[in-house]
Amino acid sequence: MNMTPSHIAPKKISNVVLAGNPNAGKTSLFNHFTGLQQKVGNYPGVTIDRKVGKCDLGDGIKISVTDLPGTYSFYPNSIDERIALQTLLNSSENDKPDVVIYVADVTQLERHLLLFSQIADLNVPLIFAVNMLDIAESEGITCNLEWLEKELSVPVVGVNGRTGEGINTIKEILKARTFKSADKPFMEVPQIAQEAISVVKKTMAEEIEDYPALLVAHHYSWLPGISEEEKIKLAQALQKPLFNSIRAQVEETMQRYNRIVAVIEKVLKKKKEEKLTFTDKLDKILTHPILGIGVFLMILFLLFQAIFAWASYPMDLIDAGFAKLVSVLKNNLPNHLLTNLLTEGIIAGLGGIIIFVPQITILFCLVAVLEDVGYMSRAVFLSDNVMRRFGLNGRSIVSLISGVACAIPAIMATRTISNWKERMITIFVTPLMSCSARIPVFTVLIAFIVPEETVAGIFNLQGIAMTGLYLLGGFSALISAWVMKHILKQKESSIFMMELPTYKMPHWKNIFYTVLSKVKVFVFEAGKVIIIISVVLWFLASYGPGNGMEEAQEITNTELLNKNLGEEERQNIVAAQQLEASYAGKLGKAIEPVIQPLGFDWKIGIALITSFAAREVFVGTMATIYSVGESDEPEPLIQKLKGMKNPITGDAVYNVATSLSLLFFYLFAMQCMSTIAVVYRETKGWKWPLIQLIYMTGLAYVVSLITYQLLS
Repeated sequence: MNMTPSHIAPKKISNVVLAGNPNAGKTSLFNHFTGLQQKVGNYPGVTIDRKVGKCDLGDGIKISVTDLPGTYSFYPNSIDERIALQTLLNSSENDKPDVVIYVADVTQLERHLLLFSQIADLNVPLIFAVNMLDIAESEGITCNLEWLEKELSVPVVGVNGRTGEGINTIKEILKARTFKSADKPFMEVPQIAQEAISVVKKTMAEEIEDYPALLVAHHYSWLPGISEEEKIKLAQALQKPLFNSIRAQVEETMQRYNRIVAVIEKVLKKKKEEKLTFTDKLDKILTHPILGIGVFLMILFLLFQAIFAWASYPMDLIDAGFAKLVSVLKNNLPNHLLTNLLTEGIIAGLGGIIIFVPQITILFCLVAVLEDVGYMSRAVFLSDNVMRRFGLNGRSIVSLISGVACAIPAIMATRTISNWKERMITIFVTPLMSCSARIPVFTVLIAFIVPEETVAGIFNLQGIAMTGLYLLGGFSALISAWVMKHILKQKESSIFMMELPTYKMPHWKNIFYTVLSKVKVFVFEAGKVIIIISVVLWFLASYGPGNGMEEAQEITNTELLNKNLGEEERQNIVAAQQLEASYAGKLGKAIEPVIQPLGFDWKIGIALITSFAAREVFVGTMATIYSVGESDEPEPLIQKLKGMKNPITGDAVYNVATSLSLLFFYLFAMQCMSTIAVVYRETKGWKWPLIQLIYMTGLAYVVSLITYQLLS
């Protein structure tokens, strides 16, 4: 916890961190600094996303830039908000920042100066970046940056997160090392809790300054770098009435705001005439308790319409392209084991995921736009009253909406929920939201049930069906939450607070980097799993126990000898019988009695097993299974699945009853090992993930059973 006084810049810069309130524009600056040289990892010891990138200052000087999670003060209410304090108060020389670039929204300057003043009192080198000056000007607000620099006694730079204005100025300050710590404390720290500060200084093994000592008095129970022996001593020494943490927090905040208000009066000028801003006018509609919800539902509807309408053409091209690639390779490569592995295993499985990149890209892009313009905060605000009726709160909607992309970060996002009961309910029901990994499955199955037609010339019927599935998933999540509300016992309720940012044009550069990183994760992370499973499946589908496959070939050829069949048709029948005799066929046959009442055959059973690694693997599995032994002119996957016939009845395998049953199974089933793993990590035990797995699997089975039995 040693905070060394540093009024001058360090001789060498290696670590720079961006800090600030949520919605201040840190991510925009981070993208301008790092461009494509960024990656997402985890902070040491926790699973919270850590965005780190490299920045070239010129003259051979390169630095590491870290984007800290947004936080309002050094008195955090969530795990995410603790990260800022832990990072800035860390005694580790490897993680300790050389300089902090504090990003503030000038239109919210009074509120944003609170966290800055706390960081300044840690005596760390600072650069103050004033963002959104253009928006302030349109609202009649002017800020005197020279006076602000004099008041704060650290370099102040006006920046524009959209255009990158001011970035080069900050780079020059970093390169020249002209940044520094504040000349004097923002607040007289000893006045707050002199005795508590003295106790901390005597207890800690390392030397510590006044304000860090006060923070240790507040947060010693969870701060890293404090030994268990020191925690025990501090717990015994810092008893009331010696130290009242809540009272000390209130007193500190009031003292800081006394000076902040004085600074604001000097540097910020507003036009006297009060007029409604563009944000105020728009919020009259978008945050209206009735109109706002109607707009929100319409936005969701248009979102899923776009996923189908805009993605259909590139998806068709990708599907046809992979089919053509397999055909060319089969015609030009020797008939060899490795050729079959490449065409029937690797390429077939990979094609089953690449085809859905256009839909995933559109989903991530539109969600990123909604977040960047400031609308997602309104969706959270609107949903708070509704969420509370189901045992959740407004912040739960962040996880539920994030679950539309992926349940894993969505469950991690529950750390912003301070109430234990509301957090556990949110974790429990979030996987019921249909994530992007289900899109490949939904797309294929919807194509078997709903015709590709438009209503009123603009609304795609398949898009409407997709919207219905997402709404059904959301409705199921709310009903499950309501049930959990009455099962879990805790009377304590939470208070919902969230800043509503001003509306602004989206930062297209930010959106590009956001979408690119998420699509890369989808393709490469899912792709690794799919390729491995595709290779294993190819082996299981190409080989069998004993001489079973050879015998199946001989018997089938004998049975077809007197039938007037074409060579291609005969080969496909032989391949189907050999597949049934393979290891994959034996595995599918073993579970067929359990899934047959749902309308699933053994081939679908194989896909159910493999897709437990990740839902999207279902399509890759079906692509691999139906590619083994196929002719030299492969069909696109969807056409191939549409043409599959039941060998006994001659009916289509994917008829309406089976397709709808399978659709509902994937809508409700967990079917994701990674989600189970993250729930285990977040709840610190197997109780919740096992309950979740049993509940969702049981729900999926019952709904699928009822659906198939009613429709068949």
